[in-house]
Amino acid sequence: MDAELKVVGETTQFIVIKLGDEQYGIDIKYIDNIVRMQHITRVPKVDAYLKGVINLRGEVIPVMSIRIKMGLEPDVETKSSRIIILKLEQQGTIGVIVDEVKEVVTLENDQIEKIAYDSKDDKNSFLCGIGKYDGGLISLLDLNSVVLENV
Repeated sequence: MDAELKVVGETTQFIVIKLGDEQYGIDIKYIDNIVRMQHITRVPKVDAYLKGVINLRGEVIPVMSIRIKMGLEPDVETKSSRIIILKLEQQGTIGVIVDEVKEVVTLENDQIEKIAYDSKDDKNSFLCGIGKYDGGLISLLDLNSVVLENV
């Protein structure tokens, strides 16, 4: 009976993606689907980071480039490129282009360091923490700030 009282630390699963040479983590609870690159229909008069829309099983989903939003060089489409479909509370469904989907990792809360914001460093405003995993570091994306339109 005592064995059941063992307290387990809170864990969160992240999908590890690559953007350029950097690895980022996306909280798996926001991920609805991962699809191969497909034709993206351009939409006129939108910000450069909004690449257009895709039709996924009858649902029209806007697709954005995290790279452009973060001020990195534009996406280069490869066989590894994917569109991750996210379901977010405020913004609804949106697709984000990533260079590659690597793996799913489970991090305990004590493996996640929150980061202090420096308002002058835009790239860091997209992060909610750093995960320590397998001897390396994974930058954890704050999806709400990534997809907000007024950045």
